[in-house]
Amino acid sequence: MAWRARHYGAVGALAAGMLAWGAHEAWSSRDRALTAPPIVVTQAYDTWADTLTRNEMLADVLERAGVTGREYVAFMKAKQTLNPRRLRPGLVFHVRRVRGTPVADRIGVRTEPDKRIWMKRLGGDSGWREVVEGIPWITERMRTTAVIETNLYDALDRAVPDSFLPSRERVLLAWAIADVYDWEVDFSRDIRPGDNVAVVIERLGSEAGERRFGRILAARVDVAGSPSYAFTFEGHYYDDKGASLRRAFLRAPLQFRRVSSRFGGRYHPVLRRWRAHQGTDYAAAWGTPVRATAAGVVTKAGREGGYGNLIEVRHANGVRTRYGHLSRFAKGLHVGRRVDQGETIGYVGSTGLSTGPHLHYEFLVNGRPTNPQRKDAGAGDPVPRKLKRAFDTWRTQLLAELEPRDQSPPALTASGVAAARD
Repeated sequence: MAWRARHYGAVGALAAGMLAWGAHEAWSSRDRALTAPPIVVTQAYDTWADTLTRNEMLADVLERAGVTGREYVAFMKAKQTLNPRRLRPGLVFHVRRVRGTPVADRIGVRTEPDKRIWMKRLGGDSGWREVVEGIPWITERMRTTAVIETNLYDALDRAVPDSFLPSRERVLLAWAIADVYDWEVDFSRDIRPGDNVAVVIERLGSEAGERRFGRILAARVDVAGSPSYAFTFEGHYYDDKGASLRRAFLRAPLQFRRVSSRFGGRYHPVLRRWRAHQGTDYAAAWGTPVRATAAGVVTKAGREGGYGNLIEVRHANGVRTRYGHLSRFAKGLHVGRRVDQGETIGYVGSTGLSTGPHLHYEFLVNGRPTNPQRKDAGAGDPVPRKLKRAFDTWRTQLLAELEPRDQSPPALTASGVAAARD
């Protein structure tokens, strides 16, 4: 009996132990389940890009984002920097919306190269809040050269790859070169195949790998083998001798430079006979702005024979300029009004004896027609004497970058980052 009691006692203890172990495992499993890692939701938002198309307004983009009615009113009330009237077609809006909700909670648009605007929806009926994000750009100095065969645009387009400057930025570079040499070179007439251009520019780069044109620091344009230099200094451009490139007369009355006829005799397409052509014709699109090549006083503004709509401006030293075949005059222009150099005075047309839209430009000295493309346009003001030493140092530095000793093509080089004197 004693053995049997001990036997059953051992079996009971073993069973109790097994039950206790099972219960412990059950509780342990429950504890482990309670401490499992939380579920992470990775797809809480719907995001998309919406492009503003032609003839669309900001309201159209907002409607597609669910921002209508009261939400639209709150959105428009919260905006400060975002100007709906200055949004151009092609702008891309980045929209985010919480899944399962009808209204976007964040809308962003890059309105400028260095600025992005975010509109963020606050909780409940709290409305919206505008946040302006600055986009940093790194400035570096770069050099490039090009050989002109047809025109400045094509030359730069061939010589400069997209990795150096995108196509749109190459256009801006060409315009900037033309603007710097506005008083020196008419890129529609002076340039010949084989002429060269070299520039040192500031190029801006973003963290996203974007590249854009900044400004011209130095340039050299070879016209018929004769170099013409330009160096920026204190907000102006000077030549290699320190004389300002600004002259009394601009080289051309149009910024869209494409000359169709030269100074001298020509076969008149309307009269069908040879006659003296006392000016230069600039072919341009109808409505292209025409600018006064120098400051002066308007002496004629009206219809005059074969000229059609004509403007005549009297300048200093017995010089008069004429602008013919205009479609219309600038608002407020009248005889006796003083105009500034570069001011828009009219618009290209085809009035009078004309077979197509173009500008007829004449340059008269003491009543005698003179070639308006002449180089004598007055000397530019020099660098102030007190700044001459600083200019010489700055010019020497830029000239070394503009004309490095190793002239090995292709001339697409980085010259480092430096603060300009300007």
